Amino acid sequence: MDLMIHPRIFEGFGLNPADFTVKRFGSGLINHTFRLRFKKGRPNKDLILQRINTQVFKKPKRIAQNHRKAADYLAENCPNYFFLAPVPTADGKDLLEWNGEFWRILPFVSHCITVNEANNPKQAYEAAKQFGKLAKNLSGIEIDSLQPTIPNFHNLTLRYSDFQSAITNAPLERKEEAEDLINAFHTYSGIAVTYEELKTVPDFRDRLMHHDTKINNVMLDDKTYEGVCVIDLDTMMPGKIISDLGDMVRTYVSPVSEEETDFDEIVIRNEYYDALMKGYLSEIGTDLTDTEKEVLFYAGQFMIYMQGIRFLTDFLNGDIYYATKYPAHNYNRAKNQLTLLEALNEKEKDLKHLIEKYL
Repeated sequence: MDLMIHPRIFEGFGLNPADFTVKRFGSGLINHTFRLRFKKGRPNKDLILQRINTQVFKKPKRIAQNHRKAADYLAENCPNYFFLAPVPTADGKDLLEWNGEFWRILPFVSHCITVNEANNPKQAYEAAKQFGKLAKNLSGIEIDSLQPTIPNFHNLTLRYSDFQSAITNAPLERKEEAEDLINAFHTYSGIAVTYEELKTVPDFRDRLMHHDTKINNVMLDDKTYEGVCVIDLDTMMPGKIISDLGDMVRTYVSPVSEEETDFDEIVIRNEYYDALMKGYLSEIGTDLTDTEKEVLFYAGQFMIYMQGIRFLTDFLNGDIYYATKYPAHNYNRAKNQLTLLEALNEKEKDLKHLIEKYL
């Protein structure tokens, strides 16, 4: 069914609404995304229209600024790299501000697909390779000119502090229910200590990172399944390499997601870990500092631990952040991540050998 978008939105981008059909597009949960399909007889390429969720992104202009600076840098320094630059408005801006809403348009990439889970090692390899290529190509950008689109998004120090506050302030019933899980996460608090120490190391550098490297943020060719480009750049902001690599480990290597409650199903698939490290390091490996090379395994621990304590923090706080479908939902998500962390740690020696192959 076609959807109605106010004509002013089209006009703001110099487009005629009569030229398009409009349909909802994609599986994203944050922004409202639409495909603008040119009607028959119009040879122009289709477009993607998005309304930015300002409840999540409080300063949407920062998204546009980071996106534009990255696009301009890549156009000058990596002209053959396929990057989805924003389509400007009629007056040359990257965002259309109208009626208290923020809208943007991106090119539509044809003959491509996305997948929601890594179903074979090749997909993990191709996605990781694309994220590695993006990080490598942006390695020289002036990082001080970029701003966080979600401040403290992957600040483990803050997340750990929030966890401690939640334990202090939680209702007794929830605290007692979660006691074993709280103690288990405290056992791994050294992961948070390591992060605090790493922040003071000079060559643990800031980079322009994607910060949301789940596999459906890479477009794959619909015939060869080779990686084509990275999408969903809202969280592209200064950060550390452990954010992007860690989130790939967290979401690619287990056959089940953070929603799984049969915890016996949570395992580390060595071949997927191998594939994503091969893909990522084939692009950015030679650009890494000594400290970045040392923390490649730690990256998975970092992201899994942080996500686990975020779920448990929300459970202790009464489920106020993540949407839940049943009373113990966040508790089970936290237990899921703890199980994944333990599975990763059990294979530390083997997985570090896989990393060494590609350095």
